[in-house]
Amino acid sequence: MNPHFRLFGLPEQFDLDSEALQQTYRRLAAQFHPDKTATASAFEQKQAVMMAAAVNEAYRLLADPLHRAALLLQQQGIEADAPEHTAFAPEFLMRQMEWREALADARAAQDQHALQALADTIGAEETALHRQLAQDFQTQAYQQAADHVRQGRFLAKLRQEIRDAQAV
Repeated sequence: MNPHFRLFGLPEQFDLDSEALQQTYRRLAAQFHPDKTATASAFEQKQAVMMAAAVNEAYRLLADPLHRAALLLQQQGIEADAPEHTAFAPEFLMRQMEWREALADARAAQDQHALQALADTIGAEETALHRQLAQDFQTQAYQQAADHVRQGRFLAKLRQEIRDAQAV
């Protein structure tokens, strides 16, 4: 079993109860907070710091659908983020080019409304992609899930670029 799922006592599956994940995170973060060992031995303090880091890392990975999907794919022997997997379907490549062009135009014009519209479009694409990932895991379509993880990575990167452009 994956150590991140084990630490949180959650089943190894894509669909997780986000409320249970957050509640468990809060409980574990409080349990292993380094301040609780301020008067303990150096060894116990170090253990608490290591456990707090492990809890934070596990939560970061499990809370993000793309990271969670990549973890589950690793269990199937599939490295979704391997550098040799860079090919996208032609339709997705065309949409990438359209989104990149829209971002460049909105950025050049400093058009906040266009940036927000693009952010909304990308957000909707991400939501649809997460639903597709859930279906991929339900049907054990792991290679398709890996393709969707890669598409999701592109969308997340584009979303960050849009945020950066909005902040200017």
